[in-house]
Amino acid sequence: MTTDAIADAKRALRAELRERRQQRSEAARAAAASGVKEQLDALVARTGARSISCFLSAPTEPGTREFVDEAVRRGIRVLLPVTRRDGLLDWAVATLDGDVAEGLFGMPEPVGDVLSPLAVNDVDLMIVPAAAVDGTGMRLGWGRGYFDKTLGSMEHCPPVYAVVFDSELVDEVPRDLHDQPVTGVVTATRTIELAPRRR
Repeated sequence: MTTDAIADAKRALRAELRERRQQRSEAARAAAASGVKEQLDALVARTGARSISCFLSAPTEPGTREFVDEAVRRGIRVLLPVTRRDGLLDWAVATLDGDVAEGLFGMPEPVGDVLSPLAVNDVDLMIVPAAAVDGTGMRLGWGRGYFDKTLGSMEHCPPVYAVVFDSELVDEVPRDLHDQPVTGVVTATRTIELAPRRR
């Protein structure tokens, strides 16, 4: 597949997935958020992670906000991504009463003191957004490359789990050379380990 063909295939799949997400009912989203929280709580307990990175879910994404709040309450250090114009991610430590604003691309991001892109090197577990993930652990993001760049630059990458709806675990996602695999997938109903532990 040529680079252009890969880009076209990714664009088409993203458009389909975005439309499916927008068609979910409020009740389905609430049920998914509850299931995702349960699965992520169990993952954190199983890995013994004391410092993690996660993301603040947008309204159409599988919900992570209840999980983040509960993790902070339990004394887990949670880093949340803050987008930068240069394609890198800064990080902010989640707090229970922290303000949230729209980031560069309309996604919810924390407001307040930010840490450099290097801050994420200290986490025990990474929880990342995705549009879809396939059975080999290849992740399709939303096309900006922030997480692929972050994962690709980490010297010692911890386990990385992508959060998706059950239907977004697919047979195959189009892949480019720079695309980074994830260790596993978390949905509202299950947590699946897919790729061997990262370097």
